[in-house]
Amino acid sequence: MFDLRQLRYFVAVAEELSFTRAALRLHLSQPPLSQQIKSLEQDLGVRLLERSKRHVSLTEPGRVFLEQARQILAKADEARSQVVAAAAGHSGHLRLAYTVSASFHPALPRVLLRYGQVAPKVGLKLNEMYTEPQFAALLGGELDAGFVRGEPTHLQDARDLRLSVIDRESLLLAMPAGHRLAGRSSVNLDEVAGDAFVSQPRALAATLYDRLATLAQHAGFQPAIVQHAQQINGLLALVAAGLGLALVPASLRAVRLPGVVYVPLDDPDAFLLLAVACRANDTSPALQQFLATVTEVAAAPGL
Repeated sequence: MFDLRQLRYFVAVAEELSFTRAALRLHLSQPPLSQQIKSLEQDLGVRLLERSKRHVSLTEPGRVFLEQARQILAKADEARSQVVAAAAGHSGHLRLAYTVSASFHPALPRVLLRYGQVAPKVGLKLNEMYTEPQFAALLGGELDAGFVRGEPTHLQDARDLRLSVIDRESLLLAMPAGHRLAGRSSVNLDEVAGDAFVSQPRALAATLYDRLATLAQHAGFQPAIVQHAQQINGLLALVAAGLGLALVPASLRAVRLPGVVYVPLDDPDAFLLLAVACRANDTSPALQQFLATVTEVAAAPGL
């Protein structure tokens, strides 16, 4: 059966209509070129070229075969390009997720924009998903990477996941504009020990819920959570209504809701991780290129 090398040799001779010129084009001596064309004709059982000492021409089967050979070679070149791109992480598919709060952080759009520039042929499937379900989806093979808001240290299979930390984002108190501390440049959490709090349910946002409990415990009190909201916009609406304070990541300052002000906490432990999680044993080139992009963006100034 013929091979790609023989097809390339035949196309060169058919286009040049000269074994001498084809040999020069292929950087090959003429005798082996002639032998390969003869071998190709024997395999096909068809005469492709008419030859004389001064003239080479295509037979009718040769003209048909030339068109087919060009298509086969083009397909082979395309396959090679796609394989090389896949090996470099420049093609394929990635299933990504992000938490609601991560969508307000500048890292998310910057990573996606930069990755689209370095790997434009990788298809991305994006889903909004809370951190805990992301860990489960990663371990279950339903997700390739996700922007999460904490570490999976409590999971039995935590060692099967790895995290690339993007930011240790400061936490703020969202409070009603009329709150007694609303004009402060920062507050200590113990100053609001007697205030009511609003929060997302722990089942949805366990990382931030537990962070509030831990910080409050260090400040000597247990927060009185009087209302819950499923989404961040609903949570801030409760704050604006004067129903309580909310602990939120600093990037939520981008949400300007009338009646809500954001005041930093004067506590070095008042931060929330933003990281990209993936399976520790996933070595797919597309994922590795994505993680390299995450590292690049995380190291950029002004994040």
